Order: sequence, then structure tokens, then C-alpha cells
Amino acid sequence: MAQKNCFSQEIPPNETSVAPGARRADRGRPRGFATRAVLLWSILVFGPVAAVPAADSPAETAPAQALHRLLDSEWEWRLVQFPERATELGDHRYDDRVTDQSPAAITARRDHHRVRLAEIRAIDRSKLAGEDRLSWDVLAFNAELDVRGDELYRSVAPGRDLPFSADDSPFQVNQMAGPQFNLPRLTLATRFANEADYRHYLARLNALPVSLQQQRAILEAGRSTGWIPPRIAIARLPGQFASLLNADLTHHPLFAPFQKFPSEVPEATQAELSAAAAHTIGDVVIPALQGFRDYLATTYVPAGTATLGAMQLPHGADYYAWSLQRYNTTRMSAREIHELGLREVARIDGEMNAAMKEAGFSGTLAEFRTYLRTDKRFQFSSAEEELVAYRDIAKRIDPQLPDLFVELPRLPYGVRAMPAEEGNNAPHYIRGALDGSRAGWFEANTNNLEAWPRWTMDALVLHEAVPGHHLQIARAQELPGIPKLRRAFGNSGYSEGWGLYSEGLGKQLGLYADPYSWFGRLSLEAHRACRLVVDTGMHSLSWSRDKAIEYLIDHAQLDRGFAEAEIDRYLVWPGQATAYKVGEQEILALREKAKSALGPRFDLRRFHNAVLDHGALPLTVLETSIDEWIASEKSTPGP
Repeated sequence: MAQKNCFSQEIPPNETSVAPGARRADRGRPRGFATRAVLLWSILVFGPVAAVPAADSPAETAPAQALHRLLDSEWEWRLVQFPERATELGDHRYDDRVTDQSPAAITARRDHHRVRLAEIRAIDRSKLAGEDRLSWDVLAFNAELDVRGDELYRSVAPGRDLPFSADDSPFQVNQMAGPQFNLPRLTLATRFANEADYRHYLARLNALPVSLQQQRAILEAGRSTGWIPPRIAIARLPGQFASLLNADLTHHPLFAPFQKFPSEVPEATQAELSAAAAHTIGDVVIPALQGFRDYLATTYVPAGTATLGAMQLPHGADYYAWSLQRYNTTRMSAREIHELGLREVARIDGEMNAAMKEAGFSGTLAEFRTYLRTDKRFQFSSAEEELVAYRDIAKRIDPQLPDLFVELPRLPYGVRAMPAEEGNNAPHYIRGALDGSRAGWFEANTNNLEAWPRWTMDALVLHEAVPGHHLQIARAQELPGIPKLRRAFGNSGYSEGWGLYSEGLGKQLGLYADPYSWFGRLSLEAHRACRLVVDTGMHSLSWSRDKAIEYLIDHAQLDRGFAEAEIDRYLVWPGQATAYKVGEQEILALREKAKSALGPRFDLRRFHNAVLDHGALPLTVLETSIDEWIASEKSTPGP
């Protein structure tokens, strides 16, 4: 999933142990399935989560006090500025609001970015220690990125105040992101426990027309200044609004909460709320969405550029360099990333050929791919069969996790089908609430059973659930002693890098038991390596769309339709797709560095927690953190 910087993101997107048995028992239930019994059991076994130390305690230095105040104010500012994000995190104080993207609000956000950078620079980093120093590094990294992004957008039209900022992108609506996806997901994340929750939701729905007008103004400003994606990439965008325009409210995703109420809401009130929702969605929301969809179909998509790549945008080279750093959180150049991709693709090609031979297949990789995608034994006959298979893999992983981690998160996760309106999107993770009130979810694609055969499943569960996104994000959310700002947010280089690294742990967890599932793991890894090549190829080296598609087909073993959709994804999110392999390579390099430095004292379990136990760090900051961990391990007396 697309990510913004560390303080603006989820896929993309994310304490002490959870009992694998408790997770298995709850897997597949509706959201909110963490029961009091499970939570009490966890507390009895593992103890309560330690409280975060109060800011401004007598022992704190003045710089530490200033930093804590800044972190707290930044956390609250972001929740107010982006209320939908607050809802997703489980903070329901702002469930009646939508993000204000008026020109005045965007200007205020740019001003805030500059003030925040000045405030963090005014705090003497050398007077900080431990987590405070890491917090300074994370805050400074993102503040600098935000200011750079703001300045880049403003340089497009000197003297004209465009409605863009690092938080308000002209590319915010495309075939991968926008209200067509955000609104149904937000409804799933919203709390519906009492009458007030429903009224807050209705207020949010009534605010959508103004929100869509503001988004349209941003897109128009982008269109008028050349900040618009390639036409071919966004051609499918208008059609993605079909489910939101459905006049049959019994099948409308935004009306779903009004078809089943909690018992706390009286029946008369239920009828009133349902009638109000029918009016709001039918007479307010659908007409506004229809107008927005028509604008996309008749004006925005036809105006998409005929050229490809970020280099064709205003200040394109600077924009792509900024995007690479924002997503990767490294200092690697486009050329360095491209060459890393070429090396990794060559290596993985050899391993894929070896896996094919182990399977007893004597043809080419392309022929083997066709065989794997057409043989019925690798396909599912129903959505339920696919979900059961995913849940079985998760059950087999859970008991093995203590072999690789000293401490695990408590928050459970489930496996469910992704909404039908998401079409053929890739399986993905939906994070749980920060306070543990809502579980995490691995959402499987049951909309197109042929696209996700059995031999891809092991790697997908490892990446999206455990030990990938769920374990990493839930662990960060439950960490004591670090500010909420760091517990809640992440960056693509770290989170997607960890997800890909987790795929590589499969054999240690008892997976990849046959050459087919191993080939599936390699094909997914090859896909991520190819991304380094084609993303930099299109955005920096003038590759054509056809050349990039063929490269994916030849080296990642994708079918043509999927390869085309992937390339179009990279065109609207320059740089994001490079984060997976760059992040994985950085974590692997740090592991080797630790093994070399510590020798027989190296403990893989402790290394994994050293990577996870400070939340999602920019990769440059993670390197510093692991260096400090290595030094600490060396100085600790041995057994």
C-alpha cells in the first residue's frame, strides 16, 4: 500500500507476547473479537504493559522536556488535522470530521512544517539519550522531508499559492488510492457501539461533498500545472466508483453499519438513524460522488499525460529524488537502486531455475509459470476454501514464532476476504487499533481466485501477517516508553523491508515444504527486485511502459494483466515500490554486521527484537540503533 512519510502512513501501510492459541481461536471472527478472557489471560501470563513515563518528570533535562512537549503536540496536531487517520488508529474523538483540504488549511500545514523543523532543531540532540535521541532523529528526518516537499511543490509556480503540501499531494486520487477505497475502509475502522457513534458517522457523511470539492480543486491545480499522472495508468479510475454509486443501499458499503445495530441502541432510534442514513447517502453522498466520478471521467483522466515517468513532471528530477528518500528512508540514488535491482534479479533468476529443476520440470521459466498458473491442483474452487487455507498457514506459523523472537505482541489478528470493490488488489494487512480495541486483519483476495494460487500463499502470510506486518506493527503499538507518534506510524523502507525480510524466514518457521511454494517465495522476491529496475527505469532512465511490462513478465513470472497493473501502480506512486527490496537488503546487511561483530554471542531472536523494539525507524536511524545495540551486546557479560 502507498505510504507517505513516517508520520503520514499506515500500507503500504505496521510489546509483550500474544498467545498463539488465543490468536488462532479468534481468527476469522468479526472485528473487535479480542475478548475479556483472552486479555485477562494475557495479563496474568505476561504481566501488564508498562506505562509510558510521564513527560517533564524531575529527572528529565530541559532538552528532554522540550522534546516530549513537541512530540505530544505533534501527535495531537496530526490527529486533528487527519481525523480519518485518528479513526483508523482507534481514537474516536474526531469521527464526525473529515480532513480539511481548503487552501487555508493547506497553507497552515506548510507553516506548521516549517515551525516544527525549527523547533526540533532548537533542541540540543547531544543532551538527549536513549529513546529521546531516537525520537529526535525520527522527528527531524520527517520534518526535513516535509519542508523539502513543500518547497518543491511551491517552486512549480512561483508567486502562485498552489493547494499542495507534503501532506496534500496532487496525486492523492488515482487507480490505487482515493475515496473509492478510503471510504469503505474507513467505515470498517469506525466504531459503532452506541447512538453517538452513529451520529458522528452521519456528520462525517454529510461533510463528504465539501471534502470531494476540495479534492477536486487539488486535482485541478495539478492538472493546470502539469502535476498529473499518465493517462494510461489512471484509465480505470472512474469505474472504481461503481459500488459507491449503487442506489440499492442494502449493498452500499457506507450503509452497512445501519443494517445491524448493537443492542444498546433502542429500536426507535435505530429506525431514525437508518432513515437519516438513507437520506444522507442517497441524496447527499451519492450525488456528490457521482459528480466527482464524472469529473474524473470527462476532465481529469482525459487530461492525463501521454508521457511517462517523474522526470516529465515539473522539477521531476528533484521530485523523484525526494520520493525515493521519503519512501526508502536511505540516501541511495536512482542509479544505485537500479544497479542493486539488476544484481538481485540475476541472483534470483538462478535460484528460480534451481527450484524449477527440483520440481522435476524441464522447460523454461515461462513455461513453468504457465504450468503453475493453469494446473487445477494449485487453484481454489471457492472463496471459503482459500480463506481456510490461509488460516491454516497462519495457525502453523504462530507456535514457531518464539523460536525467532524474544517478545511478541499481544494483539490478535484475523484472516478475512477483502471487500469486493477492491477488485484484483493484492492481499494486504489492515492494522489494528492503537489501544488494542480492534484486531489486525490479513485481507485475502477472494475476488479473483486464479490470480493468487496456492504456491504464493506461504510468502503472502509471512509478509502481511506474521512475522511480517502484523507482528511488526502490533509490536510497535504496544511498546512501553516511546511516544505515541512513534508507536503509531512507520515508513515504507522499514515496514515493507521487514515484510520482505519476513518472507525469508519461512523455512525456519516450517514453511516452503515443497519446490512449488519455494518457487512462489522466489517469484515474489523477484517481483520486488524487478521493482528496483523498472521504477528507476521509467522515472529516471526513460524506459517505456512496454519495456517495463516485459521485464516484469520475464523476470518476476507475472501474467501480462498483473504486470500491466503493477507498472501503472509504479507510474502513479514514483519511488514507493523500491522500498521493499531496499529495506530488506538493509535489514539483511545489519544482521550480517551484527553476526560478524558478535560472533558466537549473536542471538537471532535478540537481533529481531532489536530491529522491532523502537518502532518503525527511518533506515538511516535504524542503522545507528543497531550499531548501539551491537555495542551494548559486546559490553554485556556473557553467560
